[in-house]
Amino acid sequence: MRSSVLLLVALLGVACKPHRPGNVPPVRSSRDSVRVPVPSRDTALENRAARLELRVLEQEAQVDALQSRLDDARREVVRAMAKLQSLATRAEAASGMAEAEIALQALRTNGGANGSQLSPELLQGNELLQLAGSEFDKQNYAGALYLATEAKNAAAAGQGRVRGDDPGSGASRKGETPFALPLRLQTTGRANVREGPGAGFKVSFTLETGTPLIAYSYVDQWVRVRDEADRGGWIHQTLVGRRP
Repeated sequence: MRSSVLLLVALLGVACKPHRPGNVPPVRSSRDSVRVPVPSRDTALENRAARLELRVLEQEAQVDALQSRLDDARREVVRAMAKLQSLATRAEAASGMAEAEIALQALRTNGGANGSQLSPELLQGNELLQLAGSEFDKQNYAGALYLATEAKNAAAAGQGRVRGDDPGSGASRKGETPFALPLRLQTTGRANVREGPGAGFKVSFTLETGTPLIAYSYVDQWVRVRDEADRGGWIHQTLVGRRP
């Protein structure tokens, strides 16, 4: 009887012992939570990328401009003129070439050359004048006069850029970089055109998607443009693309 009582007490003691689960992971506090670092915006890198994209557009525009004036087409015009009964005389051709030389020299003096870097108009004018001299030596005076006139036109366009006659040139702003040639762009969405290169400037007008624009220069990610209604201003680079 005594042994039965002791066995009953032992069983009750085991049943009343608190349960302690083993290897339970501790509760992680909020301080222990892993924090994912938030990447910071690199404005300088964004501006550099924007400038590179604009440079690509600029280079593409220059290629298009050069393709529109292929040497083969120009030589074909010169050859056609040589076959015609032209009234151009040696004196007229020589006079035209002299005028072109003076115009190109004036462009060089007034800012068409920055050190060893020549403006696109000055480069083109010099090339045309060299071709004119070559045709003059071949006694193709009509062709020489035509090429000399084209050289003078190039010099006049360069002078207009230097004087700021080009629409959209305006007063240069700090950090403003002109394109080598005006770019034919269009809006890629509804876009605001502002009075200056920044979101803090007042909105001058708003353009709809696909509006044709001419771009002249840029500051960081802002492009100076002018629309077909001759309104000028600044638009963010992400809102414009190359016109087909």
